[in-house]
Amino acid sequence: MPRTVSSTTVGIVGGGPAGLMLSHLLHVAGIESVVIDLRTRDEIEHTHRAGILERDSVRLLVESGVSDRVLREGHEHSGIDLRFGGVSHRIDFQGLVGASTWLYPQTDVFVDLADARLRDGGDVRFGVTETSVVDVTSDRPGLLFTDADGVAHEVRCDVLVGADGSRSMTRLSVAGRKEYFRQYPFAWFGILCEAPPSAPLLIYTRSDRGFALISQRTDRVQRMYFQCSPEEAVDDWPEDRIWSELQARLAGEDGFTLKEGRIFEKTVLPFRSYVCEPMRHGNLLLAGDAAHTVPPTGAKGLNLALADVRVLAEVLERALRKNDRSALDDYTERALARVWRAQHFSYWMTTMLHSIEESSDFDVRRQLGELDAVAGSRAGATYLAEGYTGWPHG
Repeated sequence: MPRTVSSTTVGIVGGGPAGLMLSHLLHVAGIESVVIDLRTRDEIEHTHRAGILERDSVRLLVESGVSDRVLREGHEHSGIDLRFGGVSHRIDFQGLVGASTWLYPQTDVFVDLADARLRDGGDVRFGVTETSVVDVTSDRPGLLFTDADGVAHEVRCDVLVGADGSRSMTRLSVAGRKEYFRQYPFAWFGILCEAPPSAPLLIYTRSDRGFALISQRTDRVQRMYFQCSPEEAVDDWPEDRIWSELQARLAGEDGFTLKEGRIFEKTVLPFRSYVCEPMRHGNLLLAGDAAHTVPPTGAKGLNLALADVRVLAEVLERALRKNDRSALDDYTERALARVWRAQHFSYWMTTMLHSIEESSDFDVRRQLGELDAVAGSRAGATYLAEGYTGWPHG
């Protein structure tokens, strides 16, 4: 079948938050782009994903003109509770670093961005197939795909961006890449349930039975997780067993109990850390999960993706509007500086709060000492607050 040949300035593979935010920021800078995604818009909108936004992620959405809905419908959180030994300890973000996070599902971030691109006449094509990238080291790399109507396309551009998630196809075109990887020996069993919030803030819990996280979704729907085996089968966990396990992990001398309700979604979320270096090969640049993934404990995944494209938009504006192609050389170093800091923070939060099967009595006592040092020290609590709310962008 003959291909319809066209051109644009930036071709973006991946129409999730990273790809759409980059397309929006390029539009603001007067740079055209084409965005494609294998999924339909409806499929992405109905994939439930949690979302904790750092303060600068919120600013990026609002101040770049995407939407201020996060401020109207999101929930500002001025801290979290660390719970261990059956007692909760407040980590006061505002008091420690003068910042908050916002509870705002990733699905809503996607909707805001998709609506903004539609509003601004952006070229976003969902539901494509047979996607590939070609000639990534040439001056005019290409993006090949078949659209939702069955028409084959070849889009030539100045720069290609791979924002196509953790199973990235574009990443395979980064010749000589080095991949750093860690698989964790546990997973999260996650639920969505119909219930009122059990607490005003998120609760990160370390118990002898394993980790648990009590999060929120809306005033009537809550999201909760507990540590489990990566091989755990969701069908082995009826509602009464789930609630019994969660209540046991949150039990303590203060008498805290969870508010229960009908569970309508169950999933097992495996843990891994991954980084691809470099994040650029020729005129192909990677962003978001295509380049790195982190455990969800530190709430860094979506925020890292938005941080990537914030840097990438600046780099591309210099390269394409100011004819400074050397700007592309800056991207990997600038992006990876934040990526590795976030990898450390996520690893630290994960290992501090989760039970490791082969841990000795010494390891358990050391872990409790670490938690006590964080909760009982302003310096320790400040480090957690600074990392969780997000390091300022330079």
